[in-house]
Amino acid sequence: MKKVFPSAEAAIADIEDGAVLMLGGFGLCGIPENSIAALVKKGVKGLTCISNNAGVDDFGIGLMLQGKQVKKMVSSYVGENAEFERQLLSGELEVELIPQGTLAERCRAAGAGIPAFYTPAGVGTEVAEGKELRVFGDKTYLMEYAFDADFAIVKAWKGDKHGNLMFKDTARNFNPMMAMAGKITIAEVEELVEAGELTPNDIHVPGIYVNRIVLGKDYEKRIEQRTTKPRV
Repeated sequence: MKKVFPSAEAAIADIEDGAVLMLGGFGLCGIPENSIAALVKKGVKGLTCISNNAGVDDFGIGLMLQGKQVKKMVSSYVGENAEFERQLLSGELEVELIPQGTLAERCRAAGAGIPAFYTPAGVGTEVAEGKELRVFGDKTYLMEYAFDADFAIVKAWKGDKHGNLMFKDTARNFNPMMAMAGKITIAEVEELVEAGELTPNDIHVPGIYVNRIVLGKDYEKRIEQRTTKPRV
């Protein structure tokens, strides 16, 4: 099975209106920039996007929000996007805010084939509304379902032509879990090498989980919140 695609546009070509997408990254770190740009260019609408955050106004998922391509956001943190706030308050955008650990576990469960799990996170809050509660020992837990995404779109540092992926530093974040969870996983990489060139101990996602891989280009790698120490 040939996994290498010539461009991000080719890799996302069959994503249609109404698709459910997982998008890797944390803030603006490790986001699939090329694939998001291709989705913006394609102009698909009615998307459900599962991502830790919603980018910023002029970058990342924020670009899809600007184009009114997103119907629903499933996220943990969305505080840096004014257009997201506007669409939420105006009723244009459906939003499911969930604890960050629950987001991670719903991704992991999907990749592991676990349909649901119990967690104490969110008990006694709006997060628990309408969800099954059970008591284990002397503690109450709520049931959360694994995600069911049509596509997982991730960004890695290196990948080989069999789809094996390596991530660099904190850009690893949600990417490995999402790569294992989508029905179809699309990975864009900074470096694409021949099969066998990656050291097995350094592979974070085995190629069996990756359906398509593309060599990315022109990465901006923006910093969402730049914090520096004052000079003395």
